[in-house]
Amino acid sequence: MIDLKFLRENPEIVRESQRTRGEDPGLVDALLEADASRRAAVLTGDNLRAEQKAFGKKVGQASPEERPALLEGSKELAAKVKEAEAAQHEAQAALDSAHRAISNVVQEGAPAGGEDDYIVLEHVGEIPKFDFEPKDHLELGESLGLIDMERGAKVSGSRFYFMTGYGAMLQLGLLQLAAQKAIANGFTMMIPPVLVRPEIMAGTGFLGAHSDEIYHLQDDDLYLVGTSEVPMAGYHSGEILELNEGPKRYAGWSSCFRREAGSYGKDTRGIIRVHQFDKVEMFTYCRPEDADAEHQRLLGWERDMLAAIDVPYRVIDVAGGDLGSSAARKFDCEAWVPTQGTYRELTSTSNCTTFQARRLGVRYRDENGKPQTAATLNGTLATTRWIVSILENHQQADGSVRVPEALVPFVGTDVLR
Repeated sequence: MIDLKFLRENPEIVRESQRTRGEDPGLVDALLEADASRRAAVLTGDNLRAEQKAFGKKVGQASPEERPALLEGSKELAAKVKEAEAAQHEAQAALDSAHRAISNVVQEGAPAGGEDDYIVLEHVGEIPKFDFEPKDHLELGESLGLIDMERGAKVSGSRFYFMTGYGAMLQLGLLQLAAQKAIANGFTMMIPPVLVRPEIMAGTGFLGAHSDEIYHLQDDDLYLVGTSEVPMAGYHSGEILELNEGPKRYAGWSSCFRREAGSYGKDTRGIIRVHQFDKVEMFTYCRPEDADAEHQRLLGWERDMLAAIDVPYRVIDVAGGDLGSSAARKFDCEAWVPTQGTYRELTSTSNCTTFQARRLGVRYRDENGKPQTAATLNGTLATTRWIVSILENHQQADGSVRVPEALVPFVGTDVLR
């Protein structure tokens, strides 16, 4: 949730953020009205409770003759207090609803618009030129015994698959390399639960516009996570952290699950857009004033991983309408996919400022010892999808694929034949 104090003082900035996202700026006025109504209800309730307390003393000091009339008045006042408390609860519920309806405030400088309105910040690496007709990742994966989509569909349905043989080793190698790099950069490695409670899923901002992409186990009222960002965001919920020595950094290795609702007909071939995949995700808690610098660090660690697999990629500044409700700024690294002649997202790093931590009650103590809301950030360090770019960019004329040097010790061979 956004900071209400910031909203009261800077309503036009929040309205402009809503416009940048392509969302309704009128929600800002609805929240301001709900905030004013709640504060008025609290004031009314406080005044009536104070009056009731003073009236109670008056009854205690009254003579026997005065007491019956005063007791009757006390009952009337108690009924008014009860009504005021009900109105206060109703006003609080309305405020909570209006508060959760507004996405995080987009950072100044982020482009406006939707999915196609990003800004390219940099291109890295040379796009390969083949003197043969390149195969796509699925044809390579099947011919080399790395991917089995047919049996994945037989066992689990469409958009499921088996990683087999060296394909499994390639995925495990990617994730292990990511884990080693995370540890070397001061992250605490985690294997988190992949089922979370509703309040944790809602706290991270995933139960809004895209809630239909999340698997929900109704009998247990638990959600399957689409990223380990979710359990790691909930890890310190309701806690006060010690951040005087710098950010707290965690890296979560987990399977991730996405229904991919509304994506039928998009990237249905192969393992680009699937229902289950593995990922190593970075997650940081820090002071709000340190968040921008931490965001650049996360992007740098992502770039270091991409350099290790030696694929051409570009860095984009994601437009407001494609940020997701929690992010104030997001940078994606998209790798070149030769057979599609385009770039596909491999990493994403988001600065969520205080939005998630405010919902989840994650705080830290400032220099005066006063609790303040922390900032949270996240970033991808490796996923199953990376195999798409590795196979296609490193394929050779004889149908084999060269294994990036950094992955050879994990995979056990330098060429997949």
